[in-house]
Amino acid sequence: MTLDEYFAIPYVLRMESVERPDGDWVRRAAYPELPGCTAEAATPTEAIEMLDAAKRQRIEEMLKHGEPVPVPRPPLQSIVSGLDRGRVEFARWLAKQGRIGES
Repeated sequence: MTLDEYFAIPYVLRMESVERPDGDWVRRAAYPELPGCTAEAATPTEAIEMLDAAKRQRIEEMLKHGEPVPVPRPPLQSIVSGLDRGRVEFARWLAKQGRIGES
């Protein structure tokens, strides 16, 4: 797999609001399927942006050290590229409905 294909793996995203010991609330985002990949921020959007940067860094580190990168489902591009025209249109419709991500 190429680096871009690894970055296109659609990991499950978990988001939760957590209270810190000082009483402040933060949003914690994580890709549980990618060990050590979490981020905390004041807003969900910031947490997701930080998490995506952490995902890229974590994948690069794993590949650099020869560690296997978890691939729980195929990269998004390969899902669409192997489908016939009708299925591609259906996948686009699902993406517009917010049911799947678009590549």
